[in-house]
Amino acid sequence: MTAIPDPYSPDDDAVYFLPLGGAGEIGMNLSLYGHAGKWLMVDLGISFGDDTMPGIDVVLPDPAFAVERRDDLVGLVLTHAHEDHIGAVQYLWPQLRCPVYATPFTASVLRAKLIERGLAGQVDIREIAPSGRFSAGPFDLELLTVTHSVPEPSSLAIRTPLGTILHTGDWKLDPAPVVGATTDEEAFRRLGDEGVHALVCDSTNAMVPGHSGSESEVRDSLVELFGRYRNRIAISCFATNVARLKSIAEAAAANDRHVALVGRSLWRINEAARSNGYLDGVEPFVSERDAGFLPKDKVVLVATGSQGEPRSALARIAADDHPEVVLEKGDVVIFSSREIPGNERAIGRVQNLLVRAGVDIVTADDEMVHVSGHPARDELVRMYQWVRPRLAVPVHGEERHLRAHAQLAADCQVAQAIVPSNGQMIRLAPGPAEVVSTVRSGRLVIDGKRIVPLDAGAMRSRHRMMYNGAAVATLVLDPRGGLVTDPQVAVMGLLDHPEQDESLTAATTAVRQAVETMPDATRRDDEAVKQAVRIAVRRSFNASQGKKPLTEVHLIRIGG
Repeated sequence: MTAIPDPYSPDDDAVYFLPLGGAGEIGMNLSLYGHAGKWLMVDLGISFGDDTMPGIDVVLPDPAFAVERRDDLVGLVLTHAHEDHIGAVQYLWPQLRCPVYATPFTASVLRAKLIERGLAGQVDIREIAPSGRFSAGPFDLELLTVTHSVPEPSSLAIRTPLGTILHTGDWKLDPAPVVGATTDEEAFRRLGDEGVHALVCDSTNAMVPGHSGSESEVRDSLVELFGRYRNRIAISCFATNVARLKSIAEAAAANDRHVALVGRSLWRINEAARSNGYLDGVEPFVSERDAGFLPKDKVVLVATGSQGEPRSALARIAADDHPEVVLEKGDVVIFSSREIPGNERAIGRVQNLLVRAGVDIVTADDEMVHVSGHPARDELVRMYQWVRPRLAVPVHGEERHLRAHAQLAADCQVAQAIVPSNGQMIRLAPGPAEVVSTVRSGRLVIDGKRIVPLDAGAMRSRHRMMYNGAAVATLVLDPRGGLVTDPQVAVMGLLDHPEQDESLTAATTAVRQAVETMPDATRRDDEAVKQAVRIAVRRSFNASQGKKPLTEVHLIRIGG
């Protein structure tokens, strides 16, 4: 039997770009590059659930397109160790089974995640030195050193016979980054001189004028800020921001305080950073338990939860639900991060709980306690001046960020800019870039121990239940369809006493009427009865409550 050729197999004389996550959104990055029958994946990250996803903490890009072609997937390159770039590897790699390329620090963080997932030693991780050059299938690859809020971030130059594609990953220009090297301007200029066909570039701050700022400014500000307080200081930041951890440690030491880490992810990153030499000279951190024995004016607590995550250390502290850490009136919490769009309400909840307890709050609106890890407009302009691409492809941003970035590229005299959407296959070369096809893309979620589509039946039902409640109707019928006893209706998340008895009585009556008015033959059909009862229950509660609950019907037939 002749095999059916893959209609999406990339041509030998073309280069394709296919984002399955991270285009039109911040987070969940997954990019594919296609050439000569092979695919290269760049990053595989997560996003986080919100109020519209009950019971869901982690959201993943759907890798189905790549999974179906995994025999032609030559590798996964990780640009850096942030969750939105590597967080899905531990969940999705078993479906991909490809080599993973990463710098030593990123590999250390990934290995710790794989151990937790029971995948220790199974993943083929190939460590590449920062600024290293290597090959994967038909792709000639080179890492270019950049600065970001995590050690060893890299841009990726993808060389093909049809031109070079520069995938920036997350980056910024920081003359004094505290941890790690500065962005390798010379390497980018050299690449620009060689010729760059397309620049696939970070758009997070494309609407922000000026410069993103330097980590050394944050450190100096924290030194002064810590000196103002006489009680406990707690500070929340992204766990992977090793430069911020070092800045906090130096500011604490300058004020004769010890630093305690509160949250498992902080300890995991601490171990990876120290094993790769990024916290040399920093005193060992104190455990959260030992921190309770230190005087109030001698401790700085670093806690996870800057985005208001409900299970994070800071959220539990704010709710007075942490087993080791308590904050009291006169203590201060510093939010040393930016709000990721969509997290404002969650962050507000945590901050309000802290304020209610008499804890002072300091944010980036009040003091210099955070700088972004992404390039503002002046930095983007410099990148375009160095690289001089023929094509701009903005990614890593919402639609408004991508559009603003595309306009900036045009202002920088880039010949063409194309704004991608997840699932759009774009031919980058040869000729002008264009969308040539659209493939399936979507979202998966971690639901307990399962990975399921976000739009799966169970998730849709849970969503409906969250907004409309649920009802269960139970009825017992004889073989001819007659009611043996009164039907029963139970509800969850729909009624409060005292209206409950009246509404339930109305619903029960509606069920009885629905059954008794059915034709005799139809009453012998279980599915027809269930459907009629389901409709009756929903109509009854819609009339009494203005809600159409998710309704299940339990039907029992007895007798022969």
